[in-house]
Amino acid sequence: MQWLQKIPYLTNQPIGVSFMNGTGTSGILCGTSDQKLLVLEYLYHSQFALKQYDFVTIQDVHAFPPCQLN
Repeated sequence: MQWLQKIPYLTNQPIGVSFMNGTGTSGILCGTSDQKLLVLEYLYHSQFALKQYDFVTIQDVHAFPPCQLN
């Protein structure tokens, strides 16, 4: 779980999460608790949800790249 080393640098930042099953999600990384990754995700309209993902289900965590407007 090398991705765990990224957590202190990515907390409160937009991230993408790739899961072992080939799916993914994105949101703001809120931190970790009890072997779970805490991600604030947008649902719809003005609603957000704090989702919890077990460490064992996560393949990697990626920071969002900066916008490059030309």
